[in-house]
Amino acid sequence: MHNNNMKFTPIIMPEDKAPPEIAQAYEQCQICEKSRLVWGEGNPKAPIMVILDNPGAREDKDGTSYICGTRITLQEIIAESGINLNDIYITYLLKCRPKHAYDKEDMRAFSKPFLIEQIETMQPKFLAILGNTAIQAMFGDSLATAKELRGRWHTIMGIPTIVSFHPLAARSMRNLRPYFLQDWQMLMSRLRDS
Repeated sequence: MHNNNMKFTPIIMPEDKAPPEIAQAYEQCQICEKSRLVWGEGNPKAPIMVILDNPGAREDKDGTSYICGTRITLQEIIAESGINLNDIYITYLLKCRPKHAYDKEDMRAFSKPFLIEQIETMQPKFLAILGNTAIQAMFGDSLATAKELRGRWHTIMGIPTIVSFHPLAARSMRNLRPYFLQDWQMLMSRLRDS
């Protein structure tokens, strides 16, 4: 259980820059109106790569850095599970945050090869895929859900993988939070033994 006497303080994780050729490809993409590209956050040499659907905002409208609800909840659960934040690298299926409605299938088809290349290049020990959008893309199954697949190990691209709820789902639906924590504790147990 989380010790409420200990104050948790989320941090702005360092941003990892995209390779120039990928940044250029995203710059030329016309599928949606989007925010800037966020390739990844955290330690690029971390054993755990977390995959989310798309980055939340890192700056407010005045350009001041802040930590969105997704990042706060994710960091809280990582801390509760006993995993060190330095063991985490966060990346996204979509490398930018769409500002308006867009063709989801086209954007996912455009973005997924970059994510696959990123995984192949970085070679994490473990993957943690969070939220149905990222799960469906990575499993190649439009019906796959966190509810169905969580709580057991999977293998994606030869890498041991957990799946769980999106941090915002665990934040807004408090009944999901214990399951979200269980999945991270399962990962912590295997990380410790690796």
